[in-house]
Amino acid sequence: MKLTNQIAIISGGLGDIGSAIATELADCGADIAIGDIKQEAAAASVIASIQSLGRKAVYTQVDISRSDEVEEWINTTSRALGVPSLIIPNAAIARMSNIKKLSFHDWDQQLLINLNGAFYMSRAAANKLVEMKMGGRIVFIGSWAAHRVHRHLPAYCVGKAGLRMLSQCMAAEYAENGILVNEIAPGTVNAGLSAAILKGKPQVQKSIKSQIPVGKLIEPVEVAKQVAYLCDPDNHHITGSTLLMDGGLSLGNLNIK
Repeated sequence: MKLTNQIAIISGGLGDIGSAIATELADCGADIAIGDIKQEAAAASVIASIQSLGRKAVYTQVDISRSDEVEEWINTTSRALGVPSLIIPNAAIARMSNIKKLSFHDWDQQLLINLNGAFYMSRAAANKLVEMKMGGRIVFIGSWAAHRVHRHLPAYCVGKAGLRMLSQCMAAEYAENGILVNEIAPGTVNAGLSAAILKGKPQVQKSIKSQIPVGKLIEPVEVAKQVAYLCDPDNHHITGSTLLMDGGLSLGNLNIK
């Protein structure tokens, strides 16, 4: 797959999944713009790894929950690298609490980042493409939690469910502009909150793997490769779709032999 002459913009780009996506798209030939809330020094190693692949890379400290910062990020990236044609809204947070005890503040923050932030980024970038009469690809990083209740992550589930409908609404709206919009919905990824829960707990890891029909956790690079697939310029008809990669979790508690 060749993504030559493509510019990818990735939110949450310093996290495990975000940095894997950045590296994978760079390896396919794209130049990369990463955004995250961390200080610029935290981006040094990721930027260096992308540049070692012979690609351009820039980092911007941005709060995805602020629409003004997001729009400025899109404009800054356009000036530095060119108009982003591959848009990857990836930034997300998850805070564990059942819905009886979940604070209003935590509810607001998770929806603001996981759903509103994805909308701010994708809409601003898509409208820039329309303005420039360019096609592109938007790939939302969703979750199987969009269609399966996680009692300890209610706000996260609601945000990801909203993200799925956002993806479909945008796919319908922007298809005529040559912008294809899809969602990747991973199951249990060995990254972020899941990795923190599993670290140093082999029995917990074994228990979780036993609930996954394929018996494996998903590694960030596997998510990145599926993002690259949906960014492929040779894909002309995949839009409004969810690529579910959950190892069979959504099949329920089946005793697969």
